[in-house]
Amino acid sequence: MRTKMRLLGFRGAAVKPLNEEAAAELGAELLGEALVFGVGGLCLYLEYLRQAGQSRRREEQLEQTLSDLREGLERLQRDLEELRAQ
Repeated sequence: MRTKMRLLGFRGAAVKPLNEEAAAELGAELLGEALVFGVGGLCLYLEYLRQAGQSRRREEQLEQTLSDLREGLERLQRDLEELRAQ
């Protein structure tokens, strides 16, 4: 109960002891909420990693395409110079 009161922002408030059943119920509720929060946070983190990986792969693919185009352009320019020389 003290933990719950601290989370709600009450500092130094006197809390009367709970009976065993109420304490178990409150503990189970807090544990359930922490579990849901943890799973939600993990899902967000995994989605972030997935999106970052996709973005990185897309960028690498664009860089490879650009590199291939540059090489093709250089080859065409060399061929053109050779034809002009003939």
